[in-house]
Amino acid sequence: MKTRDAYYDNAKFLLVFFVVFGHLLQSYIHEDKYIYTLYTTIYTFHMPAFILISGFFAKGFQKKGYLKNIAKKLILPYLIFQGIYSLFYFFLNEQKVIDLNPLNPQWSLWFLISLFCWNVMLFLFTKWKAVTALLLSVALGIVVGYFDEINSYLSLSRTFVFFPFFLLGYYLKNGHFEKIREFKFKFISLFILISLFVTFYFLPDFDNKWLFGSKPYGALNYSYLNGGIIRLGVYCLTLLASLSLLALVPRQKYFFTKWGTSSIYVYLLHGFFIKFFRNSGLVEILNNTQQIVVLIILSILLIAFLSSKMVRKISQPLVELKSKFFKKYIIGSSPKQ
Repeated sequence: MKTRDAYYDNAKFLLVFFVVFGHLLQSYIHEDKYIYTLYTTIYTFHMPAFILISGFFAKGFQKKGYLKNIAKKLILPYLIFQGIYSLFYFFLNEQKVIDLNPLNPQWSLWFLISLFCWNVMLFLFTKWKAVTALLLSVALGIVVGYFDEINSYLSLSRTFVFFPFFLLGYYLKNGHFEKIREFKFKFISLFILISLFVTFYFLPDFDNKWLFGSKPYGALNYSYLNGGIIRLGVYCLTLLASLSLLALVPRQKYFFTKWGTSSIYVYLLHGFFIKFFRNSGLVEILNNTQQIVVLIILSILLIAFLSSKMVRKISQPLVELKSKFFKKYIIGSSPKQ
């Protein structure tokens, strides 16, 4: 049996931690310059690196039944959680009507539909040489910004904008990750991330919506010429930040390594807690000196809870469309005929 490489599970844990932590931080970004800067820095790498790792594990896309299996793992849970989140947001009074439109992804669910599309796009882009394919994917990500019709609808904008990271991940091999993890690169990577934080702190006019990849240039109030140049610059920035973060991921197995194997559960379920937190009085309880430390602890506790065997067993029918819990405790407890 092939053993799991702890490095990749550690990477998935750290990245999903930054997803949760970033979403918690969002409630305070308008109150504190340091929090806004930290939030912006996190968004330079957390999704690009997560997408890059996802592409790395898509190397078997040409295997028989792969696409069908991916559709089952991504599209069906997407439709299920699209309905559940629509109802949840309605009862939280975030939406005036129950929006069950499957073509308009609820909040973080865009990742599922985009991930499916990225796997499909591999069939076309891998027909070219790697350098050609990567350059074309970057050019496509820049070009789509010129069309106002390509936005968050069906997650089209993010699908095209973030595809270069998925494609790059597909082309990367274990040796590439081993190279960036060399000791000499760790100091450089740490310096790059700290420099990004300092730069964002002294450039408060930078619109962090550029990092979301969900809006055309017109919606960001930039001209066509400037928009394309800025997106190209953002590509360079986010790639540098993503590789820097991945260079700092530990190789050894730790207590949190197993939580990395449950990243899809955390990603799909954490939104219920984040939205409840934002709509409750808990946001006002924390003062400036407490916020970051408490939110870090809260993020870790939430990940630990959502990665627990109990939560995985209960939510497995929704996430993986199968249920060991149901078979063991419901069917298994039924009296034999």
